[in-house]
Amino acid sequence: MTKNDDDSKVFIGRKKTMNYVMAAMMNLDAGNPCMLMARGRTISRAVDVAEILINKFAKGAKYGEIKIATEELKNDDGSTSNVSSMEIEILPPEK
Repeated sequence: MTKNDDDSKVFIGRKKTMNYVMAAMMNLDAGNPCMLMARGRTISRAVDVAEILINKFAKGAKYGEIKIATEELKNDDGSTSNVSSMEIEILPPEK
């Protein structure tokens, strides 16, 4: 993975949706694809960010590859939990 790959990833968390939209827009404005990454309860926020980007801010942007998976995480007590994860690639508008 190159440094550029790392810069194109937006990890979705608990901040306001528009914070993630603006972070993704910086990549798309530069002509780079953007990867929205989310786990568990933040998956719905990642979908919201993708829809806002494609329908309002980055007209002409398209969905790229969408990956869904289940990750196994260790808890503090030593047990494991399965957590859903999702990656949504947004391709920049063609110029």
